Amino acid sequence: MNLSRRGLLAATGAAGAAGALAASAGPATARPARTRVRTGFDRLAGDGYAHLQGQKVGVVTNPTGITSEVRHIVDVMHADDRVNLVAVFGPEHGFRGTAQAGGSERRYDDPATGLPVYDTYVKSGQPLADIFRTSGVDTVVFDIQDAGARFYTYIWTLYDCMVAAALAGKRFVVLDRPNPVTGRAALGPVLDKAFATFVGREPIAQAHGMTVCELARLFNGEFLAKPVELDVVRMSGWRRGDFFDATGLPWVPPSPNMPTPDTALVYAGTCLFEGTNLSEGRGTTRPFELLGADGIDRRWAEAANAEGLAGVHFREAYFAPTFSKFQGRTVGGVQLHVHDREAYDPVRTGIALLVTAKRSWSGFAWRPDNWIDKLTGSTRVRTMIDAGAGTDEVVGAWGGDLAAFRSVRREYLVYR
Repeated sequence: MNLSRRGLLAATGAAGAAGALAASAGPATARPARTRVRTGFDRLAGDGYAHLQGQKVGVVTNPTGITSEVRHIVDVMHADDRVNLVAVFGPEHGFRGTAQAGGSERRYDDPATGLPVYDTYVKSGQPLADIFRTSGVDTVVFDIQDAGARFYTYIWTLYDCMVAAALAGKRFVVLDRPNPVTGRAALGPVLDKAFATFVGREPIAQAHGMTVCELARLFNGEFLAKPVELDVVRMSGWRRGDFFDATGLPWVPPSPNMPTPDTALVYAGTCLFEGTNLSEGRGTTRPFELLGADGIDRRWAEAANAEGLAGVHFREAYFAPTFSKFQGRTVGGVQLHVHDREAYDPVRTGIALLVTAKRSWSGFAWRPDNWIDKLTGSTRVRTMIDAGAGTDEVVGAWGGDLAAFRSVRREYLVYR
């Protein structure tokens, strides 16, 4: 039997992608069979790439596009004679992950594979469709790990790429990965379209409770004026109540300030502090778990604990960010300690922290551009907190919109 170098590498990579995790994990890390999740790529490779047969393929991905043996899917596919991979499309932070927040890698040729890498960041509509046409692809494949929040931009890269693929007449394939904070429920305010930006294109909940495969189905069915030719490759073994550590999959930070699944657990609520003059913990080892500013003392932690929020405690904390807000200065604030993640509600917690920060620290201010409105999806949270509303009142205000979204969302769920 003769194998080319590409064929030999592909055989090794596909075997790992198809489920060789057990071989790489020792007895101490073994988990029950039902927690063995095979991602969309694992299943694609295990099926011999039948979904891509006869197609010129381009992949939208970043460092999270890996096999269970932490090989990047682009390297695996490039080495496989069964796949005609001709292009890579990089999102925010880039394909290989070399850029910080708000940055990308621009157009270059990947040194490892020689493939052309096109920059999709903040590109949409016809300009992005033109990139797809220029690349020469027939099928665009999407494989990026999400964090479960509306304002995490990769889901809007997904959306923009679907719109552009439809304009360019390209087929679109989504390879699914777990929602790291479960898919049990949608939580939080629903975006008002008047506030649509790259941190929220369409009216979905702040914590959407869906996988990227489910979101793609929702986008195509509800929001795209011209639906794309969509194919999804689902996971196997994932259940809606699974947190990321139940999957048996390796975690790769999907962005520089999302280092662990614990970060994702709190992110849908504490990212709201990007819309304030407080640090959201960027430049520390616990981004979005540490919050603070110059002049805050123990009173904020005391006020937050007095809210009686389920599943979380707050500790008075002091830290000095190495970059971003308050770089190199020691500030006071809180650290979140989630002790019962089943009961924990990240969005309610984020609102409670905003309410108590404003009440306990006289220096509290919103960002001058009212970025908080883009994050929450309307002016409602900001104006209610400014008017003195408490946590229950603010959270109760979005109940009707959230119920309507949950009803629509239900039609597009594919896992139990």
